[in-house]
Parts: sequence; C-alpha cells; structure tokens
Amino acid sequence: MQNAAATNGAGASQPKKLEPLIYDLGAPGRIGVNLPDCDVPKTALPADLLRADLALPEVGEVQVVRHFVKLSKLNYSIDQGLYPLGSCTMKYNPKINEDAARLPGFAQLHPLTDGDGAQGALFLMHELQTWLGEISGFEAVSLSPAAGAQGEFAGILMIRQYHIDRGEGQRDIILVPNSAHGTNPATVTMAGMSVRELPADAQGNVDLAALRDVCAGDLRDRIAGMMITVPSTLGLFEATILDVVEAVHDAGGLMYMDGANMNALMGAVKPGQLGFDVMHYNLHKTFSTPHGGGGPGSGAVGVTAALAPYLPGPVVAVIEEENEQEPPLYGLVMPEKSIGRLKAFQGNFGMHLRAYAYIRVYGDAGIRDVTRYAVLNANYLRARLMATYKVPYPRYCGHEFVLEGHFDDAEDVHALDISKRLMDYGFHPPTNYFPLIMPEALLIEPTETEVKEDLDAFVAAMERIAEEARSEPETLLNAPHTAPVRRLDEVKAVKELVLCCAPALPIGARD
Repeated sequence: MQNAAATNGAGASQPKKLEPLIYDLGAPGRIGVNLPDCDVPKTALPADLLRADLALPEVGEVQVVRHFVKLSKLNYSIDQGLYPLGSCTMKYNPKINEDAARLPGFAQLHPLTDGDGAQGALFLMHELQTWLGEISGFEAVSLSPAAGAQGEFAGILMIRQYHIDRGEGQRDIILVPNSAHGTNPATVTMAGMSVRELPADAQGNVDLAALRDVCAGDLRDRIAGMMITVPSTLGLFEATILDVVEAVHDAGGLMYMDGANMNALMGAVKPGQLGFDVMHYNLHKTFSTPHGGGGPGSGAVGVTAALAPYLPGPVVAVIEEENEQEPPLYGLVMPEKSIGRLKAFQGNFGMHLRAYAYIRVYGDAGIRDVTRYAVLNANYLRARLMATYKVPYPRYCGHEFVLEGHFDDAEDVHALDISKRLMDYGFHPPTNYFPLIMPEALLIEPTETEVKEDLDAFVAAMERIAEEARSEPETLLNAPHTAPVRRLDEVKAVKELVLCCAPALPIGARD
C-alpha cells in the first residue's frame, strides 16, 4: 500500500508538493497546436456567447499532453483490469472494432449523403439488422434508437399503438417485476401508461401466482403487456418464463423483453422463440461497443411480424433486387405504421459499425462461446465466494450474480465499504445497492474475456476484505487508501457540485 505522505531526511512525514494546474502554466506566446491557414471566409463569433472573464491559458503542446496523460492515469478502464459492474456489462472492446469505426469511408461519410453514395453503409446496416434478428429470433429490427432506454420507449410505444389499432385503447397497464431496471417503469410512465409491480418468489423468479391473479382479475382488459429482463437483474434465468409469457398473452397483452442481459443468451436462447413480441438490444453492452462516459449507446429493437409495421424508422431495406448485372440496391424506408423517428439520421452509426465487426469476427460458433464463457465466469466467481459471502439465491446464475455485502459479525461494514476497499486492491468495484430488492447488494459481472488467474485474484481480494471486515473494520470504513481522491461526503458532493478542473493531487492529499 502506498503512503499518503513523503518522508524527508529527518524522518518526519511531509505532504507531497502539489503539481500546478495547467491553468497556472500559461504564458503569452505559448502555442499548443498549429492550425492551418483558414481557407474559408471568416465569420465573427457570436458576441452573446463570448466570455471576457474566461481566462484560458496559453500553453505549449507538451504541457497539454502531460496534463491529459496525468488525468488519464487517474481513471480506471477495462484495458487495465477487471471491471465487474453487474447489469452494465463493461466488457473488453476489441481494438479491431475501433479500427473498423475509423475507416475513412465510414467515418467521413456525411449523414446527408444520398443512397447512391452510401450503399456500403446501408449494406452494413441491413446485414446488422438481419444478424440481430437471427440472434434473437425476431422478424424485423430497427437500429435507430440511440440507447437502451430509448429502445424501451420505442417498444412500449409500439405496444400501445398496436392495441389502439385493434380498438383496445383502454389497455394502459404494463406489468413490471420488482427486480426490473429502473428505466422500465420510467419508460412506461413516459409513454402515458401505468405500472403494476409484481413481486418475486423465494427463488428470485416472478411470483407466478401473483401474475396469474392479476391477469385473471379486474385489470385483465387493461393489461397492455409486461416488461421483464431475462436473465433478471438478480442474474437469474426466469425458470417459469414460458408460463409467464402464456399468462400475459392469454390476457391479451404483449411481452416486452429488456435485452440488457443478452450477454447470457446469445447463441443459446432466442427470445422470439420464447414468445416475446419485442425486445431492445444494448449494442453498447452485449456487442461490445464503448459503454460508459456518457455513451454514445445504441438500443436497437427487434419485433415479431405483427409489430414490424410499427418499428421506429427509417429502417434499411432492399429497394431493388439483385440481378445478373447489378448487386441489390439498399435504401431507407419508413415502416407502414411507424411510431416515427427517435433519433436524427439513422441512429448512432459508429455503434453499428462496432457491433457489426464484433459479430463478424466471432461468427456463429464464437457468439455461442461468448455466452458460454460469460456464464461460466460468473458461476465460477459465485461458487468461489459462496463460502465467504451470503448469496441470497444459491442457484446457477446467468452472466452475473448478486452477493450481500454485509456480515452479521461485522455490523458496521456495508457494501459500500467493501467496494471502496476493493479499489485498494486494484479492482473496480461491482455495482452497489442494485437490484433494490436485495439489501446491501453487490452485483458482479466478470464478462467472458477474463481468464481464471484474474478471477482468482478478484476472489482473493474479496476474501481478504471479508477478513479485514472482522479484524480491522476501520480499514474498510476509511477506504480507499491508495486512490488519488479519498472517500468523499457523497451527500454533500451531490448538493454542492464543484464543476471545475482540479489538480492531479498526490495519494492521500484530499479527503
């Protein structure tokens, strides 16, 4: 463990000298970048957007590079080590994906280019639509939603419009399990519909008896559908999912699957074959495009033939079939009863490129292996940690599992303390306090690319932390000890935001 202070020759501990901010390094005449001569007419800057009080420094290129490199070293990334954020699926992003997204023919393609000048991009999007449909068992796919939450919104809007067109506009209730992602009930509300929460049973599945009671009760004619995540946010495959689908369909509702956890299903289970009517894919999770830092994301949606006319558009279609002289011609079309556009242009095209490269490289057999190893790694960690931590649902899990981050004989230590201490051992913490139905939840997802040695190192750190919780709890309560920033007053931080550049402080210099 690194010390928070340097020791001088006399043996006294002295704080390390703070490095100056880049704003303090400026001097007139220093140039950070040489811009080419302007080759277009100059336009005056808008006066109402200029700030005379914004004293930007004049710094050289070396100072700029060093400043941002120092900042980058303070960040933790999947390229540095295990990033076990359950539900978020922070998987490794193969570098070939980034190379594909930077190919000039794609990266420099203007979004307003007409169809004749964008056949390569349209072909790629059409292939990706087809592949996603095949992977999930759906008839049609739209790539336009910009994120998982927007994909959810599209799905619920399609369900609502489907019922309206059938003369059943009174169907305004969406059933949502209590283990759902928080975006699920928010999406329902945004679509102008109502949420009916369903409890979980002792095994972590949706309480089938409670579901059947609702579907057979006074609300039957108001049920529009159900949103459910498979595997659930507890990391568990719904053992009664076929019965759940049947109950909702018998009541006249449609089934929406939150596809955030497709990392546990690809090549093994097709949601469309389970009876789901619509699902969104998180391309920025399951298919390894960048996740975190605000995006961009991609929340493509897949649907059955009955819902295909309602897809958000445009979608890519073959507008002229292939013949002996010419390849097929691709174009953008709006589905017949489309709920409309959700995103400018055609969605986040760079994310489509990365997902396409990911699927193309792995192929059919490789996609199956992704799922097999994601599930194997999660179950390996779960089995290794069961002797040390409480596992509330001791069943085989999917790609993630939940632990209880609390010990009866160490009452002052909580999940947050365990996560803070993990940082001292060089690991990013798992997801804390989610799902909400599990007290002191630590939701752990190792993904498919972690090797046994790294998983064993994570287990060793978690076991050591469990020992410390009993023998030296103060170590956990004051963790992290080696991070650039010590533990913050998180409530105060939320209430009193300080949105400015801060110096790269030495370890332990800021509490």
